[in-house]
Amino acid sequence: MGPLMFFLLYFLLLSPSLSSQESVNVHQLPRPLILEYPDEGTEQEEINLQCTSWRFGVEANNLNPWKTIPQECGDYVKNYMMGKGYQLDLERVSYESSVFAKSVHLGDDSNDVWVFDVDETLLSNLPYYVQHGYGLEVFDSVEFDKWVDKGMAPAIEPSLRLYEEVLSLGFKIFLLTGRSEKRRDVTAQNLMNAGFKNWDKLILRDTEDHGKLAMIFKSEKRIEMVKEGFRILGNSGDQWSDLLGSAMSTRSFKLPNPMYYIP
Repeated sequence: MGPLMFFLLYFLLLSPSLSSQESVNVHQLPRPLILEYPDEGTEQEEINLQCTSWRFGVEANNLNPWKTIPQECGDYVKNYMMGKGYQLDLERVSYESSVFAKSVHLGDDSNDVWVFDVDETLLSNLPYYVQHGYGLEVFDSVEFDKWVDKGMAPAIEPSLRLYEEVLSLGFKIFLLTGRSEKRRDVTAQNLMNAGFKNWDKLILRDTEDHGKLAMIFKSEKRIEMVKEGFRILGNSGDQWSDLLGSAMSTRSFKLPNPMYYIP
């Protein structure tokens, strides 16, 4: 660097008269900016970076389909689900959903609907997945149904607050779940025990719906809602198959779930 360039740089960075007159640009990094490349991280740091990248791919729906989380990401997913990160992400989704819910004008015919999925959206099955590797094991429907039949799934608290707010704003609430119709009673009781009340419809898989992909099943049910004259303004779910397909809502909100994938 020549003497002139060095002097100009020194003048721009350190001149008190200039810095006192300039307006601060909050979108600019502080100067002087010195970039130093860190030494290579530990093997565990590299695994955490790779698992963070994997989780981003999951939430962005770039990795479908997948059956289990990567073996080396078991501790990472456990720490995420049991730590502050998962709770912060849930709070963020609930907050953004609330902002939207309060921004829309509801019609006078009481036909404005908010659709909620149940598992990992309203009710948490984390107690079950704690015993099954946080997604390291291939899903076992028989074992999972045993857990469902206990009716002990706790509420996801940010979702409960959103649910109550949406209800108070005047939305009809439709619960649309991939659970079987034969588990209606235990599902309804679990929901009420967890604090979810006064929904308008609880829609489960009937006999003819078994074998359908979740996205197909839920699309068909939303199409029926629209044909009945309902307007689907909001939709909350932890799977992309809860949200995509036909008769999509005006706004859809995906909750985090790196433990399993449902097509």
